[in-house]
This record gives sequence, structure tokens and C-alpha cells, in this order.
Amino acid sequence: MLDINFIRNNPEKVKEAISNKRETVANVDELLELDVQRRSAIHACEQLKSKRNEKSRAVSELKKKGQDASQIIEETKKIGDDIKSYEEKLKELESQIHNLHLRIPNIPAEDVPVGRDENDNVCIRTWGTRKTFDFTPLPHWELGSALNILDLERSSKIAGSGFILLKGLGSKLERALFSFMLDLHTGEHGYTEVFPPFLVNRMSMIGTGQLPKLEDDMYRTAVDDLFLVPTAEVPVTNIHRNEIFSYKDLPVFYTAYTPCFRREAGSYGKDTRGIIRVHQFNKVELVKLVRPETSYDELESLVRNAEKVLQLLGLEYRMSILCTGDLSFAAAKCYDIEVWAPGLEKFLEVSSCSNFEDFQARRINVRFRDEDGKLRFIHTLNGSGLALPRTVIAILETYQQKDGSVIIPEVLRPYMGGIEVITRK
Repeated sequence: MLDINFIRNNPEKVKEAISNKRETVANVDELLELDVQRRSAIHACEQLKSKRNEKSRAVSELKKKGQDASQIIEETKKIGDDIKSYEEKLKELESQIHNLHLRIPNIPAEDVPVGRDENDNVCIRTWGTRKTFDFTPLPHWELGSALNILDLERSSKIAGSGFILLKGLGSKLERALFSFMLDLHTGEHGYTEVFPPFLVNRMSMIGTGQLPKLEDDMYRTAVDDLFLVPTAEVPVTNIHRNEIFSYKDLPVFYTAYTPCFRREAGSYGKDTRGIIRVHQFNKVELVKLVRPETSYDELESLVRNAEKVLQLLGLEYRMSILCTGDLSFAAAKCYDIEVWAPGLEKFLEVSSCSNFEDFQARRINVRFRDEDGKLRFIHTLNGSGLALPRTVIAILETYQQKDGSVIIPEVLRPYMGGIEVITRK
């Protein structure tokens, strides 16, 4: 969340950010009005407490002298009742302020382009050469079905639409991919692998900014009020909630594999064919906890780590900076990486790499003590490194052959037991 002092001192800038991010439920004026009421109530309460202390001392003095203190005692009790009333009012005000504060989005970084939606994102760079075919390339669902590695009909029977059933070498390819990614990020990029819970509590979801805004998109277990993770960002970022680092211990880099669960409540009717948009998918996540002065350099490094996966796989991609209207609620700046899928003839997002500055750290209260001993909030970053199944889609469609087989990228072959080609058996 934003520092309340920043909101007090920069209300117009916060309103501009809300408008540019196209948020509809954030209300700065209401928040600030309640904040004024809260500060006024605190002041009045403190004055009453001071007055009560004076009365208590007067009662003590009268009793020492053997004089009647009953009137002052009654006055003191009345003051106590007034204090209790103010404290109850403060409790209600603080709850209202907290709920409104949680709905104020992060401020976009200065170099984020202003725009309405994904059409206003700006391409920064591209990589790879567009592959040409001497036949019409098939979409992944036809390839997967013909090779008997993808069965969407039976997955629908098991769980409904929007779920995936991989079989045989399809399953092996999926496992090979996230094993390869984890080995790359831990072995070459300096991340520590963690294996977090796949269920998280409400505080964890609030901490990274998924709640309260995106609750309708989440899968929740009603009895325990736990949420299936929408991304490993949530459990991994929350590892150090309410902790204080020494500046010597930063930066901290984590990587994790998890399945991800999303209702996609606002996306009905979009990308319904194949496995482009599904309710459960696997992903390798990259999370960084860093000092504020290094966070934007770390963002560039994070993006390069994600790009390296696609480069080693030999897949064409493009990278864009998101405009304000496409930027997430919690992010200050974000790059999207999209891979080319020849069978679909379109780019598919496989990674979003974001700097949240201290927005998440304030929500989860993660700080560090700098060289001068001052407590400061860390900056948090994360990115997909990468998301499946869209990476699988790109591999199947890019490396398909005229006979319907699919060549395995060389870097994955050790993870595939030496298998070089997927053919129907």
C-alpha cells in the first residue's frame, strides 16, 4: 500500500494514478476525510486521557488529606466513559480507513507510458527469427490430439472446461520444462529454490495485492478461508512477512514451481480453444527482495533471466512495457514477454516482470536496517520464469514437422531422457 503521508501530501497525484490505471473503487477523498476524523479523534482522546490523569492525581491528594473526593471520582468516571466512546469510534474509523487504503493502487513509475489498455503497450525489443514452413502449421490442440499427448475432452469430463490433461510425452515435456527452468535459475541466475504451500491465508493474499480487488478470480476454500495460489508470487513474497533484514542480507532471490489456480472470472469467451487460457496451469516464478536504490536495475536483470529461457529454447518473442491502463493494481512498472505461436499466428504472454517498489512490503511489513541503522521498507519484484502451458504451445507449434511430429529443443533433451522427437506411438 501507499504511505498514508504520501497520500495526504499528494492527493492529486494519487487520483491521477487511479485514473490512469482505470481503477474504479478507490476513493481518495473519502479516505482523507476519514483520516482527518481519525486524527481529530486521537487528539481529543489524548486530551481526555491527560485530563483524567490530572483528576486522578487530584483524587490522590484529597485522599491523603482525608478530604472528600467523590465529586472528582465521578468526573473521572465520566471522562473514562468519554475515552471509551472515542476509542470505539477510533476502532471503527481505522477499520474503514484500512479497507479504503487497501483499494488505493500503486503509483506508476515515471517512465511508464500512459494508455488505456494492451493496445497502448510499447514494444521494447524482439528476439529470434520468424520460422517459415513449407506447409500450413497446425494449432497446438490439433498437434496434441494427433500425437496423443493432450486430451481436452477427457479433462473436461474430469473437471470441466478450462483444465488440461497431458499424457505420455506431453506430461514429460511439461515436467522437463519446469525442471529445466528451475535448474537454469538456480544454477546460473543465483536464485534459491523454494517449494511453498499451494494454499495461502487471506493475509498473504492481501499482502501481495490480490485481495481485496481480485477475490472473484480466486479459488477459495470456504471452511478454512484459504486460497489456492494464483501464482507462487503470493507464498514466496510472504516468506519474510513481519521480518527485518540487515542491509548485508539483501538482495534475496527466490524461485519456485507451483501450479496456479485462477477462475478467470472476467475472461469468459476469450481464448476458449486449446490451452491458452485455463483455470490451472504450472509456472516457475522469480521473486526478488532488494534495497530500494537497486530495484530498477534488478528489474532489468529479472527480465533478462526470463528472456534467457526463451533464448535457450530457440523461441521467437517480443518484450513490451505495459501502459498505465494495462498495469496491475500493485505494480509500479511491468514488462510483458510474449512468445510467438506459429499455429495460432499470434503472440502469447508467458511472463510479466514487475517492480512493486515498497507497495507490497508495506502491506506485509518487510523492512531492512540500513548502514545508518534506519529502518526502511524493502522493494519487491517478481516475474514468470516462465509460465506454462503457453511455453508448451510455442514449442509444439514452432517445432512441428510436416509429418505431424514435433522436435524437442536440444536444451530439453537431457530432461526428456534423450528423446529428440515426439511422434505418435
